[in-house]
Amino acid sequence: MSIDPRLVAHGKVWSKKAGLRAVYGDYYRRMLAALPQGGAYLEVGAGSGHSRDFTKGMDITRLDILPAPWVDTVADAHQLPFPDDAFDGIFMVDVLHHLADPKTFFTEAARVLKPGGKIALIEPGITPLSWVFYNYLHEEPVDMSVDPMVKQEYGATKDPFESNQAIPTLLYRREEHRISLSEGVPALRTVSRQWLSLFAYPLSGGFKAWSLLPASLVDPLLRLEDKLIPWMGSLIGFRLFVVMRETLLMYTNTGS
Repeated sequence: MSIDPRLVAHGKVWSKKAGLRAVYGDYYRRMLAALPQGGAYLEVGAGSGHSRDFTKGMDITRLDILPAPWVDTVADAHQLPFPDDAFDGIFMVDVLHHLADPKTFFTEAARVLKPGGKIALIEPGITPLSWVFYNYLHEEPVDMSVDPMVKQEYGATKDPFESNQAIPTLLYRREEHRISLSEGVPALRTVSRQWLSLFAYPLSGGFKAWSLLPASLVDPLLRLEDKLIPWMGSLIGFRLFVVMRETLLMYTNTGS
């Protein structure tokens, strides 16, 4: 099986950077804790397979648009090849800002979720500080002028690494787009939004070769971040952590 060289490169960085693995371990723990426990899960955008380090023994179907030995289903996230009500939860890291048509994806996600099922996602978050980092020191663009509920132009390239890092912030932090998402995909409701990664993620260097973060400092930094996020998250956060819930269960209960 041929693996995209960009996934191979990410895998090599992952294996060398204990600090990065610790940061992402925190991401996966947060997402999985937000999902219904003991259920069947779908990971959208399995990428280089990093979640395997933190999900042993769990019932997880891993989907990606690129083939790899750890990917169970190769498919486009805009057309999920699963029956209705197939999963209790969906989790994804750094996927939404690569999707050219978020509305279509969320409609599909709601379809394959069981009533009351949840989506947990962690994405780039654009704050005054992170904008400088992402705009000048990161290869993926940040365009805050687009309408995230309209299919993005980069979808025409068919390159899964094309992106706009602004999409998640626009969807979940701009009131007009939050309303559009709620009205455009009524089967999903956003139940929580939180800034993350004030220090640990940027110091880790992400999937670049460099790092300023020893693994031994990750836990103390994360504890400090949790205390500071309510006051400083909107100014210096680098990540958004969002949980959405399939709403059919609420509609059913209301009508009974």
